[in-house]
Amino acid sequence: MSIRPSSQKDSWRDAILNDFVPNVSKLTLVADPDSLLTEEKLALELRGRGFDLIEFNDPVEFRYAYESKYRSLWDRGEHTDLVVILCLQDAELGSLPYDLLQAGRKLSFNLGELFPNLSYPVIEKLDRSLLDSLYDAQRKSPPDRMGDNATKDFILRYVFGIAAELISSDVELLRALLRLHYGKIQIPFTLAERLVQVLREHSGFKAWPLDEIVPDDEAFFAFLQERWPVFLSRLSKADQLREDSPDQWAGQPIGTSQSDAPAVRTTEGEHQYGLKFPGPDILPFDHQDIKVYIDNLFVEGKLSPIHATEIDVEPGSWIRCGIVPASADDDEMRISRLFELVEKDLPTEESRYSDWTAFALKWAELSSLIHCGSNAAHQTRLKDIGDALNATFSRWLSDHYSSLINLPPTNPVMLHHVPRRLARDVEGSGDGHAALIVVDGLALDQWVTVRQILQKQDNNLVMRESAAFAWIPTLTSVSRQSIFSGKPPIYFPSSINSTNSEEKLWKQFWEGHGISRLDIVYQRGLGDGAASSVLDAAIHPGKTKVVGLVVDKVDKIMHGMQLGAAGMHNQIKQWCEKGFLCVLVRNLLDYGYEVWLTSDHGNIECVGAGRPSEGVIAETRGERVRVYPTPELRSQVADAYRFAREWQPVGLPSDYFPLIAGERDAFINPGNSIVGHGGIAIEEVIVPLVKFDRRAG
Repeated sequence: MSIRPSSQKDSWRDAILNDFVPNVSKLTLVADPDSLLTEEKLALELRGRGFDLIEFNDPVEFRYAYESKYRSLWDRGEHTDLVVILCLQDAELGSLPYDLLQAGRKLSFNLGELFPNLSYPVIEKLDRSLLDSLYDAQRKSPPDRMGDNATKDFILRYVFGIAAELISSDVELLRALLRLHYGKIQIPFTLAERLVQVLREHSGFKAWPLDEIVPDDEAFFAFLQERWPVFLSRLSKADQLREDSPDQWAGQPIGTSQSDAPAVRTTEGEHQYGLKFPGPDILPFDHQDIKVYIDNLFVEGKLSPIHATEIDVEPGSWIRCGIVPASADDDEMRISRLFELVEKDLPTEESRYSDWTAFALKWAELSSLIHCGSNAAHQTRLKDIGDALNATFSRWLSDHYSSLINLPPTNPVMLHHVPRRLARDVEGSGDGHAALIVVDGLALDQWVTVRQILQKQDNNLVMRESAAFAWIPTLTSVSRQSIFSGKPPIYFPSSINSTNSEEKLWKQFWEGHGISRLDIVYQRGLGDGAASSVLDAAIHPGKTKVVGLVVDKVDKIMHGMQLGAAGMHNQIKQWCEKGFLCVLVRNLLDYGYEVWLTSDHGNIECVGAGRPSEGVIAETRGERVRVYPTPELRSQVADAYRFAREWQPVGLPSDYFPLIAGERDAFINPGNSIVGHGGIAIEEVIVPLVKFDRRAG
C-alpha cells in the first residue's frame, strides 16, 4: 500500500496516519526507506494510538526484542499493535523473516509520494523536522515538476526563508547568514552549494569566503570573530555607537563598508589583525538588522569578547557584550541578558527535542557563569527557574523520550546514535579513523568551562558543539554502555549494572562494521599523567582505526565533591588547565583521527529528601535513582517517598524498574546536599556532543 494523494491533507503525517487504526492487525510491516515513521511527532502520534515501533536492522537483536516482548504476549492471547520498520535503502519487505511476512499486513511510505513534483535526491537530504514547512509550501504554492536546482531554490525560499537571487548587499547577505546559523538550522550541503552558486553570480560577493561560511556555522562564527576587532578599531570617537545616530549602512550598494574603509581585505588588515578568511575587512555589525544578532552571539558564547581598552563605550551600549568585562557591571549585564534569553525561550511540553537541546546550550552558558561566581541572588534565581524548567522537562520526557530512540544517527540525538554516526563517517571515507572520548560525568555547563580553557590552550582547535540525550536512568552503567555498544540498554541486560563489558561491546560494534578486532582500541581510567604517553602505549598511528577512551577524572571529582556546583567548576577548571584533555585531542587530530567528545551523563546539586531503608530490595541504590526488579517493589517505596517518580522502562530490560528522585531531591538524609546523577533533570540528561577539528592556517 502506498500513500494516498496528499493534496487534501493538512499535514504530511495525515497521509500516513490514515493507515494506522488500532486493533486492525497485531503486526504491521512497513518499508520506510526515508525514516518517516521515526520522525519525532509522527512517532509520538503513533505511540499515542497504541502502536509500538521497532526497527529491523540487526536480525539477532530484532529477534531478541520481538520474541521476549511481543511473541510471548501473543502466545498468551494478548493483543498489541506492533509496527516493524524496515528503513534500509533498497531493501524490500520480502527480505524480512518468513514468520513475520505470514503474520503481518504490509505498507510502504516514501518522500517521493509525499512530494511528487520535487526532486527526490534533494528532499531526501532534509532533516525530517523541516518537512512541515515544505509540505505547507507545496499546498499553498503547488509547484510544477521541478529538477534539482529548481527544487533547491524552492526549499531555500520556502523552508529556509532565503531568496538568494534577491540578496544584493553586504547587509542582506550577513543577515541571511545570521538567520541561518544563529538558529542552528541544519542546511544540507547540497543546498549550501546551491546557495553559494547563486550568490557567486553577484560580483560584489566574489571576495566573500562563501564556500566556507555558508555550509559551516563554526567557520561563519570564526569569520565574524576575526572581523570584530577590525570593526572596533575603526570606530572613531565621533562614531562611538550613539543609539540615535542615523544608520550609515541604509541604502548602500554591495561591498560598501564604513565610510573611508576598504570593502575588501587589505594588506594592512591581513597583517595587523591576522585575518585568515578572505573578504571584507569591515562588516556592518552596527546595522540595526545585524546588531540584534551580534550581542546575542556574544552573550550566548558563540563569539568571544576581546580586549579593547582604547574604545570608550557608553554604559548600556550593545557593543559592551563584545569587549572583555572591565568591571563587575559588565559581567552583571551579560548575566542579566542571559536570564532574559532563557526566560523568553523556555521550552514547553509540546516543544521538539531540538528546542530542548538548543535551550540547554544557553542554559549551560548561564549556569556556568553563575556557578563560577558568588552572587547569591543569581544562584537563587537560577534555582527557581531550574526547578520550574525541570518540572516541565520531566513531563516532556514522559511523552517524547521514547520517540527519540529510533531517530536516524546522521545528527546524533541520543548517545547510542554517536558510534553509528562515527561508523557512517568511517565507511563513507573509505579509510577513515575515528576516536571517541567519553568524559564520564561531564555536564553541559561544565563543558562550557572546559571549552574556554581549551580555546586558550590551542586557538587552532575547532569545536563544533551540539548536545545529545543520555539514557535514563542517567547511570554510568546504563548510559555509557549504550555509547560503546551503539544500542539501547534493552540489548545488554546481563551487564546493565556494570561497566566491565564496555570493551567487548565496543569491539563487537565495530567488528559488525567490518573493522578487525586488532585495529580497535578501548581504554578507560584516564585523566591524569601525560596524555601523549597514554596514546603511545595504546594505539599504533596509521594502523589502529578506531579508538574509544574514557576520561573519568570529572566523575571522580563529582563523587568526592563537598562544595556543590561551584566546587565542581573550580576543580574541573584546575584539572583542565593541566592540559591532559587538550594534548589528548591535539595528538589524536595529529594522528589523523576524526575526534568526537561526549559524556555519559551530567550532574546536579541536590538536597536530601529521605533515605529508604529497604535492605536488599533495590538492586541499585544511588542518590538520585533506585532500581527494582519488579514494579510492585518499586511502588511500595514510591508510596512512602512522594518526591520520587516511577520511570517507565523505555528501551530498558523488562525486569528493570527505576524510581527516580524529582527536581533537586535525593535519596539521602534530609538537609544534606550532594552533587549527584541518575535522575531526569535537564542538567543530567542533555550532555555535550563535540566534534573537533583543526583550523586551517
